[in-house]
Amino acid sequence: MARPITNDCVRAAVLGTGRYLPEGTLSNHDLEKLVATSDEWIVTRTGIHNRHIASSGQTTSNLAVKASEKACKNAGISPEELDLILVATITPDMFFPSTACLVQDQLGARKVGAFDMLAACSGFVYAITTAASYIESGRARNVLVVGAETLSKVVDYQDRSTCILFGDGAGAVILGADQTGRGVIYSHLAADGSGSDLMKIPAGGSAQPTTESTVSEKLHYMKINGREVFRFAVHKMVELTQNAMDSCELSPDDVALVIPHQVNERIIESAIKKSQVPRDRYYININRYGNTSAASIPIALDEARQQGRVHSGDNVVLVAFGGGLTWASAVIRM
Repeated sequence: MARPITNDCVRAAVLGTGRYLPEGTLSNHDLEKLVATSDEWIVTRTGIHNRHIASSGQTTSNLAVKASEKACKNAGISPEELDLILVATITPDMFFPSTACLVQDQLGARKVGAFDMLAACSGFVYAITTAASYIESGRARNVLVVGAETLSKVVDYQDRSTCILFGDGAGAVILGADQTGRGVIYSHLAADGSGSDLMKIPAGGSAQPTTESTVSEKLHYMKINGREVFRFAVHKMVELTQNAMDSCELSPDDVALVIPHQVNERIIESAIKKSQVPRDRYYININRYGNTSAASIPIALDEARQQGRVHSGDNVVLVAFGGGLTWASAVIRM
């Protein structure tokens, strides 16, 4: 259910945003040299032309810190003013410690709580919702929320069904306590573990610990059932967007921008055809970055703000779905 907006109600408002994309890139023409594919084949099926790729020495925490520094500067606060750090990622630097702890250290932030959110492509919206709860309860005032991925490190570049899709990057948002009606006014989180086989990295955990066999069988790379994911994603994007609008009593005219997880341009376009919100109010940048999982929404939000696509008082709808299966949505009044 949507929570009513009143001036005396504390909300988690967006104070600043930032993004970072690695300098290295991988175009469709580059992929033609690695796997049996073509620029036309990739663009027709995904809408992707290019991806940013982390160097061998760059980690997820490195990308997250660069985006976080920009978000702090944009918000006009220092890392020492943060009360909590959340990092959404499926490509952590290591199993433990959490990537959020590494970000805290590299940022030079106070020794505040820091933890990771693992909800695949829905991770950033999961983290936004968690941060909002801390702020609304009074347990935190300023929270750093980051979506960061180095997916190129878990992609099999001999598997054309997956390697064409993913890129690396990070986006960050500073949420702060606000009593003017701005902020996260609605969120919804859900999961269905019965669909866990549709998107996964099979080995490396307790189910299939790392062995010579798991490495040789490439079980530490992403495995995706593309056809089933396509059907699921189109349905969920339409459902999540409409439910968010209905819960907040928003008409299509009340929505300034819909920022979907950048999963696949065909999926997004199919969902738009079934949506009540006009196409020009959807933000799409997958053509330049590929699918950056948990990083895609905060990267797009920062771009949209810099391009003047959203202004103070605008309603922005975020929708995401990913491995788990998980799905999530939020409405933010900027």
